[in-house]
Amino acid sequence: MSQKLINMIALSVITMASCTSNNEPQAETETPNPFLTEYTTPFQVPPFDQIKNEHYLPAFEAGMKEQLAEVEAIVSNAETPTFENTILPYDKSGQILTRVSNVFFNLNECLTNDEMVKIAETVLPLLSKHSDSIMMNPKLFERIDYVYQHRNEMGLDDQQIRVVEKYEQDFVRNGAALPADKQAELSQINEQLSTLSLQFGNNLLKENSNFKLVIEDKQDLAGLPQTSIDAAAEQAKADGMEGKWVFTLSKPSLIPFLQFADNRDLREQMYKAYYNRGDNNNEYDNKKLINEMVNLRVKKAHLFGYENYADYVLAVNMAQDSKTVDKFLIDIFKPAQELAKKELAEMQAIADAEKMAQNPHTDEQVLLQGWDWWYYAEKLRKAKYDFDENQIKPYLTVDNVRNGMFMAANKLYGVTFTKNTTLPVYYPGVETYEVKEANGDFLGILYMDYYPRESKSGGAWCTEFRTSGHDINGKKIYPVVSLVMNFTPASGNVPALLTWDETETMWHEFGHSLHAFFSDGLYTRTCGNVPHDYVEMPSQIMENWVAEPEVIRMYAKHYETGEPMPDSLIAKIENSALFNQGFMTTELIAASILDMKFHELTEPQDLDVDAFEKQQMDAIGLMREILPRYRSTNFSHIFNGGYSAGYYAYTWAEVLDKDAFNYFKSSGDLFNPELAASFRKNCLQECGNDEGMVQYRKFRGQDPDNEPYLRARGLK
Repeated sequence: MSQKLINMIALSVITMASCTSNNEPQAETETPNPFLTEYTTPFQVPPFDQIKNEHYLPAFEAGMKEQLAEVEAIVSNAETPTFENTILPYDKSGQILTRVSNVFFNLNECLTNDEMVKIAETVLPLLSKHSDSIMMNPKLFERIDYVYQHRNEMGLDDQQIRVVEKYEQDFVRNGAALPADKQAELSQINEQLSTLSLQFGNNLLKENSNFKLVIEDKQDLAGLPQTSIDAAAEQAKADGMEGKWVFTLSKPSLIPFLQFADNRDLREQMYKAYYNRGDNNNEYDNKKLINEMVNLRVKKAHLFGYENYADYVLAVNMAQDSKTVDKFLIDIFKPAQELAKKELAEMQAIADAEKMAQNPHTDEQVLLQGWDWWYYAEKLRKAKYDFDENQIKPYLTVDNVRNGMFMAANKLYGVTFTKNTTLPVYYPGVETYEVKEANGDFLGILYMDYYPRESKSGGAWCTEFRTSGHDINGKKIYPVVSLVMNFTPASGNVPALLTWDETETMWHEFGHSLHAFFSDGLYTRTCGNVPHDYVEMPSQIMENWVAEPEVIRMYAKHYETGEPMPDSLIAKIENSALFNQGFMTTELIAASILDMKFHELTEPQDLDVDAFEKQQMDAIGLMREILPRYRSTNFSHIFNGGYSAGYYAYTWAEVLDKDAFNYFKSSGDLFNPELAASFRKNCLQECGNDEGMVQYRKFRGQDPDNEPYLRARGLK
């Protein structure tokens, strides 16, 4: 559950007594609960140095109690419902609950422990009930519906009308208009889904941390770059196995192993361990959870009159319905896989040539498998482009890449980022920055958390400890934003050096943070709020700048000499831009299709998850050498991350971001100040003022053209 969701969805009240296992008075915490008042820290960032696990549950309880009183005040008002006495106080309700949720759920992803897991297991069902009891509160909905029905007669401005319409939509989509028996069923479904989703994520975290490939023979390290070997040695030392090498399923350990390790059997072992997470028929197996979640979502869709869950979700997205998404995806999948087949043929030729060189008298062919793709793709890249990623990594330190994106944002929008080492952080090494406008006006605080640890989920994300907006009196609220990554850490005397993929990832998440910093609006419901298939556009567009030669020259400096990356290497990056795009697009679209197929089921059924996945991938003809980017049992985006029937959004948004960047590029100035100002105003700052495509057209002057996307993916 994200803090955005907490802000968007009204949370009703559960009394403090009902949140505990009995009616005995609770023992007071040893220290004052920092969530129960406004933070007194600089810039009102969370006081991480004061927050203890014992504070969370009492704060959740107090937050729900506070919101009960606020909702009760609204429904008890004898005056005719208006925007000022109904919509506005509801929009600003639940501040304590928001405050504690923003910290707890974020830290539970990046710094969890057994105690926090237990707190989450306790509080998620309570929050689900809390939300449902507000959304199904007949008196509250009656007042909101009254304002909605009379919105055009109340002298409201455009933004107030939009807020009213969005809340009416929220309440209807969350059960307010259902009869009592269906409301009870919906509430039970929501509670079950929240618990199952949490369990899915917990299982995946355990699966990630439980597997370790221990190497004792140095010959098994053949082919690996020294940075990977050193990191594996340090991991082994940390695990009490000094003198050995330990590789894990974290991307900084996994990907280089698949790319460079000559030992094919070990590559297969790593590959299967990664893709089979949650599918090992052990205590952390996710198949039964998926079956339950998919069936519950079908039932939920039926309660609202939808044939399937995908159509329920998509009704409020830019795509509108599942048929639109299905056509969109298959139209990309077909040419992408044709390109991937050509890539495979080129890699197979390399493997055949190697086999022949080893034994000129054999006609035996080693057919490439999934665990061979990264390995031979690297050989192909070197052969076609004379490009070895290890050549560019010395120029891509964490500091260089971060400073480069700060410079790019400064050139685009005039904003500055100044490091502040005095603010409390939740983990050593997390960095904090003050973000300001060109004129010095304060914009917010940025946290940056770079490296993996066992208490952190995999992947990378942007989140907020406080969202931008205004309080009920119109006073500006400044955001506190956090970027969380899992990058290759420093090793020995070598600083943290990023791969090109990690470089793009940092800029991607940074794009989300710019969206968070620039979003502005008087009302919580619409400030920065966009359809799900729009939300990745502000992040993905930054990936376009990162690879431009003009921009690379700004930030890529050798960590030892300080020399800028030579033009010859920059040219290799540019020339290899279409490298492996068939594979990357195919695995991405295959996962998006798998997501849709799960959520296009029209009836509950006893689902064999593995068989279903195979059936759907066979139906589209997915080549055996490629798996969907995420297999069902570790597809956290859709079973633990809010992207159910929404993973297509990355591709949908990419059409927008490629078109938008092409607009910049065709202007002759990558940092065109007029276009930057328009993009910031229409697509970031005021993005919640109207529907996603309406806001995009305000910037672009027309609907997006898909040609730039097709060219960037090598599909045209």
